[in-house]
Order: sequence, then C-alpha cells, then structure tokens
Amino acid sequence: MPALPQTSKPDIRKKILALRQQLPAETRAAYSQTIAERLMQQPEYQNTSAILGYMNFGTEFASEVWITKVLAEGKKLALPRVNHHTNQLDLFWVKDPEFQLAAGLWGIREPIVERCERVSALNEVEFALLPGVAFTKKGARLGYGGGFYDKLLARMDRRPTLVAAAFELQIMEQIPQEATDVKVEWIITEQKTIKCSA
Repeated sequence: MPALPQTSKPDIRKKILALRQQLPAETRAAYSQTIAERLMQQPEYQNTSAILGYMNFGTEFASEVWITKVLAEGKKLALPRVNHHTNQLDLFWVKDPEFQLAAGLWGIREPIVERCERVSALNEVEFALLPGVAFTKKGARLGYGGGFYDKLLARMDRRPTLVAAAFELQIMEQIPQEATDVKVEWIITEQKTIKCSA
C-alpha cells in the first residue's frame, strides 16, 4: 500500500496560520472563552497547584483569558522567557501579569527578570499548557519552529501533564515528527476535549 505523501512542516504551518488568520476576531474570542472554561474543568488541571502557561500572540488561543482564571484560583503560575544566551526557555513565577510582564521576542509578553522569582526546580510544574500551530488526535504537536518547548521538557526529570489548547481547524490527520518532538496528552478545542491516543 503506498504511503501517503507527507506534507512538510513549513507547508503545514503556512496553511494553518492562514486559516487561523481568517477567523473573525470575535469568533476567536468566543472560542478562546469556551476553551478556557473547558481547561478549568479538566480534572488534571483541578488536581494540580503549579501550572506552566504561556502568553499568546497573533491569532492563537487567547491564553491570557485562562491565565487570569488560574491566578484567581490561587494556583502557582510559571511563564516562559526566551534566554538569548542559551536559546532556551527560562521559567518564572508570575503573580501579577500587569506588573511582572513586558513585551519581548516577537512582541510576546514575558516575565521581567528583576520582578519575578525564577523557577529553580522545573519538576514543581505539574500541568503544562503548550502552544502550537497544529496537532493530531494522537498528540503530535507542530510548534513555531524554535524547538523551545521540546528542549524545555527534555530538561524535566518528571514530566507534567501536557495539554494543548487549539481551535478545531488546527487539528490535522498527520504531522511529520522527529524523535525529539514531544507529544501532548490532551487537546482542548472549542468543540471537544481529546484524550490523545499514543
């Protein structure tokens, strides 16, 4: 049986980003609200106290909606900052996004080092929300091409529950994968919660 021709990662990125761009802003906002509420109901989220989130940019899921809820529930929130010397992500505890964050790389809001406590033990993180361009129902994740999260997760001895928040249009049949690509366990969309089958 002939193998299906693989679409390249850059082609998938281009296609999905274009589709996401076409969603009207109010639709994106409504979807983000629904996804944030679904995330809060996830038992894996409810049973943890230390969370890794991210600040959204462009047309992706509006994670700040969810982050506001996480902080309101009194959970510990870690956010990433790109370290330009190591080309890796450093994590910082954030309690007050307005005061502790500033626009960094690509205009993404990230922790201000002087105003945040650095996460010294990465293993404290129990639940991680990962950004991405595209996902499959088996948990394959296509990021933006920097490999930042794969490198971060490789540094953790104990892996947190890995979850993605995405719009339904970001779910694909298949995505080319490398050995270093980390899969997510759950994907939450505006329509459903997907338990990824390895």
